[in-house]
Amino acid sequence: MLIIPIFRYSLILNLFPMQSLYLPKVSLSLLKQKYASNDIQGFFDLICQPLHEELYRRKTFDFLDDLSTGQQLILCYDYAQAQVLQGGFIQLIQNGYIGLLPQMPEQLAAIGAVKMAKLIYDVMEVYVQHKEKLDKETNLQEFAKLYVELGEFDKLDSDFAEYHFDTVTHMVQYASQHMEEFIGPDEQGQLTQPS
Repeated sequence: MLIIPIFRYSLILNLFPMQSLYLPKVSLSLLKQKYASNDIQGFFDLICQPLHEELYRRKTFDFLDDLSTGQQLILCYDYAQAQVLQGGFIQLIQNGYIGLLPQMPEQLAAIGAVKMAKLIYDVMEVYVQHKEKLDKETNLQEFAKLYVELGEFDKLDSDFAEYHFDTVTHMVQYASQHMEEFIGPDEQGQLTQPS
């Protein structure tokens, strides 16, 4: 097991005991269909999309306080992957999403996505080393120059792309075993695991 120095708590089997105050209605039959057909990204999108919609409706990241730790991980990771796969960690930082990363290493390691946990930890270390430069508001030319000046992000960006599918798979496995943390009961008040 990876032990990351910023961990404040020991990892236990019941990974995310925090209960959600927001459990969206998601079609259980559609989740089962995605799970049965091994559509990992489709399953991930089904549990993530309602979180994005509610965040957009509320227009504040304070919404994260209403979510379980598993929901927080999935929503924050989705924001991170949208930024990093498009323009790397420099884009994520320059767009103001660095605050989504600090809790991720512990959460990712807890669900078994150890390589991505270590990677995010490494990104945070590089960020701290270059915080002043990365937090500075930039114009387009200065932004482009950051990619040249901070070449250490190149490997981190490519490793993120390499570990991405495995990371999403770990999240889907966790979610499929803890559906009560991600979706509300169906019309009959029942909640069953995908099989």
